[in-house]
Amino acid sequence: MHIKIKLNFDIISLLKEYLSVLRNSHESISVSHLRGLSFHQHYIIFQWCVNVMLHNSPLSHEFESGLSDTEEARAKESAGYLARRDLFASGLESERIEHKSRRTVMRESAERISLSKRIHENEEYHKRLNEDSLMHTPEFVIKPRSHTVWEKQCVRLHCTISGWPEPRVVWYKNNVSIDPMAKPGKYKVVSSYSVHSLEINKCDFDDTAQYRVSAMNSKGETSAFASVVVKSRFEMNHPKLFLMRTLNVIAPSLPVKTSDADAEIAGAPGAPLDVHSLDANKDYVIVSWKQPAVDGGSPILGYFVDRCEVGVTHWVQCNDTPVKFARFPVTGLVEGRSYVFRVRAVNKVGMSHPSRVSEPVAAMDPADRTRKGTSAPWTGQIIVTEEEPVEGVVPGRPRDLSVIEATKNYVVLSWKPPGDKGHEGVMYYVEKCVSGTDSWQRVNTEIPVRSPRFALFDLAEGKSYRFRVRCCNSAGVGEPSEPTEATTVGDKLDIPSAPGRVVPTRNTDTSVVVSWEASRDAKELVGYYIESSIAGSNAWEPCNNKPVKGTRFICHGLTTGESYVFRVRAVNAAGISEFSQESEAIKVKAAIASPTPPYGITVLECVRDSMVLAWKQPTFIGGADITGYFVDYREVIGGVPGKWHEANIKAVSERAYRVSELKENMLYQFQVRAANMAGVGIPSLPSETFKCEEWTIAVPGPPHDLQVQEVRKDSLVLLWKPPVYQGRDAVNGYYIDIKEADADFEMWRGVNEKATHKTFMTDLKEGESYVFRVRAQNKAGVGKASDPTEPVEAVTKPGTAEIVVDVDDDGVISLNFECSNLTADSKFVWSKNYMEMTEPERMTLETKGNKSKAIFKTPSEEDLGIYSCFVTHTDGASASYTLSEETLKELLKVSHDHKFPIIPLKTELAVELLEKGRVRFWLQAEKISANGKVEYVFNDNMIHQGEKYKMNFDKNTGVIEMFMESLGKEDEGTFTFQLQDGKATNQSSLVLIGDVFKQLQKESEFQKKEWIRKQGPHFVEYLGYEVTPECCVRLKCKVANMKKDSVALWYKDGREIKVNEKLDFSEGVLTLEIAQISKKDAGIYEVVLKDDRGKDTSTLNLTDQGFKDLMNQVFSVIANSSTPLKIQSTEEGIRLYTFVSYYNDELHVTWHHKDAAIAFTERIKSGVVGEQLWLQISEPTEKDKGKYAIEFFDGKGGLRRTVELAGQGEETHDHIRHAPNLAVCYRARVAGGLPDVVTIQEGKSLNLTCDIWGEPVPEVTWLKNEREMVSNDHYILKFDSGKFASFTITCVNTSDSGKYSILVKNKYGTESGDFTVSVFLPDEEPGKKK
Repeated sequence: MHIKIKLNFDIISLLKEYLSVLRNSHESISVSHLRGLSFHQHYIIFQWCVNVMLHNSPLSHEFESGLSDTEEARAKESAGYLARRDLFASGLESERIEHKSRRTVMRESAERISLSKRIHENEEYHKRLNEDSLMHTPEFVIKPRSHTVWEKQCVRLHCTISGWPEPRVVWYKNNVSIDPMAKPGKYKVVSSYSVHSLEINKCDFDDTAQYRVSAMNSKGETSAFASVVVKSRFEMNHPKLFLMRTLNVIAPSLPVKTSDADAEIAGAPGAPLDVHSLDANKDYVIVSWKQPAVDGGSPILGYFVDRCEVGVTHWVQCNDTPVKFARFPVTGLVEGRSYVFRVRAVNKVGMSHPSRVSEPVAAMDPADRTRKGTSAPWTGQIIVTEEEPVEGVVPGRPRDLSVIEATKNYVVLSWKPPGDKGHEGVMYYVEKCVSGTDSWQRVNTEIPVRSPRFALFDLAEGKSYRFRVRCCNSAGVGEPSEPTEATTVGDKLDIPSAPGRVVPTRNTDTSVVVSWEASRDAKELVGYYIESSIAGSNAWEPCNNKPVKGTRFICHGLTTGESYVFRVRAVNAAGISEFSQESEAIKVKAAIASPTPPYGITVLECVRDSMVLAWKQPTFIGGADITGYFVDYREVIGGVPGKWHEANIKAVSERAYRVSELKENMLYQFQVRAANMAGVGIPSLPSETFKCEEWTIAVPGPPHDLQVQEVRKDSLVLLWKPPVYQGRDAVNGYYIDIKEADADFEMWRGVNEKATHKTFMTDLKEGESYVFRVRAQNKAGVGKASDPTEPVEAVTKPGTAEIVVDVDDDGVISLNFECSNLTADSKFVWSKNYMEMTEPERMTLETKGNKSKAIFKTPSEEDLGIYSCFVTHTDGASASYTLSEETLKELLKVSHDHKFPIIPLKTELAVELLEKGRVRFWLQAEKISANGKVEYVFNDNMIHQGEKYKMNFDKNTGVIEMFMESLGKEDEGTFTFQLQDGKATNQSSLVLIGDVFKQLQKESEFQKKEWIRKQGPHFVEYLGYEVTPECCVRLKCKVANMKKDSVALWYKDGREIKVNEKLDFSEGVLTLEIAQISKKDAGIYEVVLKDDRGKDTSTLNLTDQGFKDLMNQVFSVIANSSTPLKIQSTEEGIRLYTFVSYYNDELHVTWHHKDAAIAFTERIKSGVVGEQLWLQISEPTEKDKGKYAIEFFDGKGGLRRTVELAGQGEETHDHIRHAPNLAVCYRARVAGGLPDVVTIQEGKSLNLTCDIWGEPVPEVTWLKNEREMVSNDHYILKFDSGKFASFTITCVNTSDSGKYSILVKNKYGTESGDFTVSVFLPDEEPGKKK
């Protein structure tokens, strides 16, 4: 036999590398050194050399990864092993080039002989070694350990793994491989030599899972597990919550009903279950699964199978059309690789979630899997091919060909390899032919079949086929096998029949045991699905998520007290059967059993011939109320108990009983049995031995029957019954003792310092468990303590409710209590001051479902007190409510409001005017239902929707409206809105009479007219006036809704103003300017807007007071334009003067000297020249000194300008002393040139010239009819060289007739020249004035 090794280096090169390592490791290597090395050391050095050379070869990557897909790669990996195995099988020759001495050569020769001998011995030893002894499966030297960490922390799982070839390590989370690249930064996988780690960064609760590390090589696979639990900071304060979450991860509690996740699409089926891989071979696997319990309400049409190679995340769908059979052969697998599978169900609505992933399975020969001892080996296995030097042999016929499975979708063939298959591997060709013909057709012309299994698809359903198989190898194709029998394509497995009679029986208060008759003649039965429904609802829910193998199942999670019906159906690979008949309805209730024994027997009182016993209720009452107790007693003589005797034949309901006819001073033991509907339970343990002797102590006996109610996190209520033995005097109070449940006896401490009857405990520590006892007191002292209670934990249980006081719509006051954990036998027990109310006279007790209420008939002070409610057969559900005098008063007030309710109003009835003068009456209620009604009343008469009244009621906003188009005289009166909503009522009224009604009516009419007016051109701002700084009066108004053909007409005193007046309209504003206003401008001004849409008028009265107010405003502008008073020396004396922007003849001014009005004389005069107002003082004297003022009157406060003509100043003296000379020398004057009268014909031009003199140069002003003129094209006014003034009128017309003046002035004086111009028409006489 020859070994075929395909490597890029030979054994000699390997040995050279090995020897060089030895030389480098030992500076002076010798035979002695080689002898000193153990075989294990030689092996390690050699293994290192192999790795170095493999890293330098093209195969280094495949060798490191452990994965190879071709025979050549696997052969190269095998060569590494064979080279190591045969290391010492060949001789070593030392190559020395340098010259050596004979002695050295002899010594080295001897060493070589010794080394050869040693190598030969090692060779003989290792010849006995085989592949399996050198290569071994991976082993965990150190396994990963579980961790519990906080959120946001990091966790690292470590492990150490040995194995050869070097294992491939994969980490899984809940059986899903972890890909660090899928979530960068989340996972970090590190492998260093044999140490492997998985680091999880910033853990959150989703990281709580079971992690698996799998090591795989060609010898097999092994796994180790570790759990990671992530705790939140919230859980630190809630340890019980954390425990629940942790348990859910590790092991769900049995009674919880589990199911698949809801489908993404409503109505889609649930996910398939229990996906497994069967009959795996080199290139195919049969995948099986179980049908889901939930089909979404429509039949499942089939299933899709997906596959995924281990180590990747890409899923591939295996079938194009859904298969109905719950098994499917997956072909086309790569030999040596491992796969996982999942299944999805589909119905007419949509696709389900994928099932859970199957366990990994390797595509390999079953014999290899058995030899390697693993179901999912590492896919990069090493294969050594062996070849014979002889010729190849054509393989024989396959054996035992048969059809192992046939459905309408596929047929699976199975056979055994031929006995004479030669020395190399074989492959197979499958052929088919239709029954009745001999035309064979090869099926797998392109797909190589290496496994003795094959699945055929695309066969015609209903046709019969025969099949045969041929073997082939490199030598050729062998003869075909014997053909199979004719096989008809179709489902061979029938859907099971429906299960038989279904019988439910009681189990607990939340579960029912369901049993049924098995399906008849069911083949390959997978199990049963059970469904439940509340009787009469026809809404079915699955009870189990996975099929049940047996015919009995416990359905958990049912609602206590509800009645359920059940049905069952069977399932196998072919499908799910029809449902069984529905079971009879059963009420969910715990099965009844006899109660457990009572305990804690004590003596409450003892007399000469009787004893009063007390005991505690059994811990389990058997699912039914205890109907009574039976007491037995026996004598104890000399420490030996006697025979038991019945103390009572009839059961006693209380937990205290007097045993009579006892013997004085005798010792007795007692036992108690409890009874319920199921029977009498077993007796309790015998009590302590009690002596029957009369108690003579003065203090009272112990209280008994202690009960704890209303347990909360910091309080509870402790109840007890008074002692049977009162002592010498009556009991006058109690002492309550408390201690922690796990504390020593010495830790008992009193709750109250003084004897009390109080039962309410406070100031408890949350989460702490306590026990209590009570001692009674009378005048003689404090008696014996009662038996302690059972431990009670101070905690408010989830779902704990309190008593709620309620006042219904009818004003009925009630106390309400709700219990969420009610059982079928639970009862509500109401008490007042902790005394049970069996038939209360002042209250009515009602219970419906899990709610109970105590209704007060006629609440009064007699009902004050503490009301409590206790629910039996629960974990202590109870609560209380204190009805105080103050609380009762508040409840009675609310009750009255509910009996006689009022609809609250946000606003009372009000009225407002709308556009067109419409009248709106409205109010708004705070809240009103859809059933609310409104009645509208006017003067005690109902009014309704019609032509005059329009009503609107918006129940969403509570706004109630009534509209009227206008108000007439007949509408004066009272309007009322009357509201009703169930029992609640309200009304609101509005009185409109007298002046209030008239004003509203007037305003309504005005608004209507205004609306009509605004439909056409109209005034936004009516006609008014303003005075400009130039003392021009501007009449203006603002208009809107104008169009091109709209007309605006101005009128004065009823006469239209001509166009040549200044009329303007721009930007919606009409203006009319009046310059130099005078009395002749007084009158009534009117503007009329009109077009085809309508007409609007605005009037302004400028007569009498109106004109006077206008002129006062003009005077005010004139006064404000005046300049400060100045002093001027004139020829006659001194002149005081001021200038205004415009002078009006109507302006009234007053001159004052020393705050007194000046009386004008020949010496003191005043006047106006143009815009100059002056005061002339001729021949001034010292008396004329003082303060002078001119006062302008504007109808209000007026304006005053002042100047001081007084003091010792040189300037004042000069004015008085030299005024005549200065005026004569320098004052302005008209030297001549102007005529007195000028008569000129119309159409001619007039030119006049005069000489002007004065120093400084005078100012020249031309006046016409006492008004200043401005030079323009018609009037040309010139003043040249400061000496010559000219006046020209071009094209004279009749309007130019009038009085003209020239006014010259400087600081020394003013002078004027006047002339008259008279214009005549050509056909008139020149002397007649025009």
